[in-house]
Amino acid sequence: MASIKPTRRRVFVALLISAFMATSLLFAAGRYGYWQAYTDAGIFGNSLSRSKIGAEYALLDKLAVIFPVNNNTDMQFYQNTWLRNYLYPVCDWPGPGCKIVCHRLSTYRSLHKKTKCFARAIKRFEDKELFIKLDDDALVDIDYVIGLIKKYQGYHKPVYISDHQRAGSRKYPDALNGVRYGNGKFYMFNRKLVQCLDLDIKYRGSRNEDSVFGGMVSNGCGENNVEYVQEDDRWIWHKEYTNKNKHIDLSFIKNH
Repeated sequence: MASIKPTRRRVFVALLISAFMATSLLFAAGRYGYWQAYTDAGIFGNSLSRSKIGAEYALLDKLAVIFPVNNNTDMQFYQNTWLRNYLYPVCDWPGPGCKIVCHRLSTYRSLHKKTKCFARAIKRFEDKELFIKLDDDALVDIDYVIGLIKKYQGYHKPVYISDHQRAGSRKYPDALNGVRYGNGKFYMFNRKLVQCLDLDIKYRGSRNEDSVFGGMVSNGCGENNVEYVQEDDRWIWHKEYTNKNKHIDLSFIKNH
């Protein structure tokens, strides 16, 4: 069989074909996002570079998610969400994973004491700049939280983010009457607010635990000195999670 000797013309044609194929491949990859499926950014579902993704998620290191729990709380569920590394479970007694321990049995009617317990504890969390109090039947979107951290880290005044309302009690008119407080499923606040909380607030009777936190804010920080921010409920789910093809009952076991 006769050998085929490469000529300048054949080499030129081969290079031209190779260049055309490479150009076509690059165009198709850019047009249809083939590269994205194999990059770190693609794994996260967007086109951010690895360095930018790392910077975004590093903001969460400033966060502590205060998470009051009881014997019915499914910690395994929350350990499998993005909250895993930022959870600070508030427990009655010492146990696996408990980061704040109140050393007293809590019931639905005594949750206000658990609120005072974690408020005292987080005064010592000097490496955290922002805090979320989250109920064990609620979820919050990670990108929403990162956006709030970006906006309010280093803020010049106390910040209190929630769906706020006013407290009142005909039975026990006292220091909590009329205070502004956040809905318990979610509220977020900064270190400046923690620093001015009134931990020695006095009130009578069994009171809503979230209004007690609002009273500590109002008494200690002064309502006029606090930045009250309305939460965006598009990114917070309470009792149930519904989105596209998912519907999850977050409180299937009716324990409260």
